[in-house]
Amino acid sequence: MRLVIEADGGSRGNPGPAGYGAVVRDAVSGEVLAEAAESLGTVTNNVAEYRGLIAGLTKAAEIAPDADVEARMDSKLVVEQMSGRWRIKHPDMKPLALEARDLASGFSSIRFTWIPRERNKHADRLANEAMDAAAKGRTWSASDSSASLAADDEEPHPAPAPSSSSTGWAAPSGVPTTTVLLRHGETPLSADKRFAGVGEIPLTETGVMQARAAAKALAGRSFDAIVSSPLGRTRQTAQEVADVLGLAVRTEDGLRETDFGDWEGYSFAEVRERWPAELDAWLADPSVAPPHGESFTATARRVQTARDKLLVRFRQQTILVVSHVTPIKMLVRSALEAPPSALYRMYLEVSSISEIDWYADGPAVLKLFNDTHHLA
Repeated sequence: MRLVIEADGGSRGNPGPAGYGAVVRDAVSGEVLAEAAESLGTVTNNVAEYRGLIAGLTKAAEIAPDADVEARMDSKLVVEQMSGRWRIKHPDMKPLALEARDLASGFSSIRFTWIPRERNKHADRLANEAMDAAAKGRTWSASDSSASLAADDEEPHPAPAPSSSSTGWAAPSGVPTTTVLLRHGETPLSADKRFAGVGEIPLTETGVMQARAAAKALAGRSFDAIVSSPLGRTRQTAQEVADVLGLAVRTEDGLRETDFGDWEGYSFAEVRERWPAELDAWLADPSVAPPHGESFTATARRVQTARDKLLVRFRQQTILVVSHVTPIKMLVRSALEAPPSALYRMYLEVSSISEIDWYADGPAVLKLFNDTHHLA
């Protein structure tokens, strides 16, 4: 499920009598799913804005704890701090930011977007209603919002424009989260160029040596974590590197290979002979799955969710991600904003290394692809 949070806060005096407002919407229909508002006594604008964000995150978690979330605010300060681009210096805001980050890390994915004040009218109105109610000695309730809710919701709530942050010649800003992507070593099926999906296939002796060579090549780098697909061939590869780096191996189910269903273990030529129509449909449309298998569209969805989890959990850190051909290609395609057909135009060797920097303000930079120098 995709949710949009709109949050705001304000004080009449800064510091002064303050309040917050938060709205949770269905990202597709724009329907309001929840509202929250509260007066806060005497605090600053920034504290009230953070309290609005926390209230919105809490409501969203009650609705769909595994949702993909976009949090929209007209507070540049809160958006930049939550995105990791600005430091949090004020002691009153540090615990609030930690609380917000803890809530944010529970979602499948989350991003923070600045919007102009005129596009945040609903949350701003709720914050003012809460302050007005407090001035009259009352506590805000949902009935305070009902009179103007319909008129407010007649206005469209379009998605914000894509980030205009620089890439290419101009250097991206901030500290990235770096994912070093390692494909597992050789297996009997990869050696024969056969479909290898979610079946448990061990590394060959050559594959073990390739994993050890990758570990040696990566030994000079500093990593904060190693995250692997749960399948045996990736965990076996990851463990070889972990033994050298002295790190534990975490697993992330979303990084597993595509389920190729009935095609598992067959070569491309054999699939062409046995399932010609199904293969043509699969090659033409990423939403088509192999018989009893998984489509590339479905794989892309869970890989993106896994990526977003990593970017929240390991923000501005360096992670070794040990995975398979399809998930690694999909991460590269996502970084390049390339079409689905790009998957068929990439070649990825066993035990190859690729690297992507993900910046919090939107851009991603592919720094390395299919490096196999360590196998020479």
